[in-house]
Amino acid sequence: MKTRGLLLLAVPVLWVAALGSAAGAIWCKHRSREMFVELESLNARRDNLEIEWGQLQLEQSAWSTHAFVERVASTKLRMATPPPKDIEIISP
Repeated sequence: MKTRGLLLLAVPVLWVAALGSAAGAIWCKHRSREMFVELESLNARRDNLEIEWGQLQLEQSAWSTHAFVERVASTKLRMATPPPKDIEIISP
């Protein structure tokens, strides 16, 4: 009789444990899929930011060329190169 009572208690406990284990496995699978989707979106965002960074570096290098600076100085700032006779070289 004692083993029958133990068996009647063990079967529902094992059933609940198996059900809980299955629910935990399903939740873990769902969570891993969510995290994978998030990782892929972050990778796509990183790739887009790297492209933008490269474009900004190209733009910066274009803005700092000697010809561009000279053209802006002459057109927008109305600056001109002084004649050679007006240039003085100062040494320390």
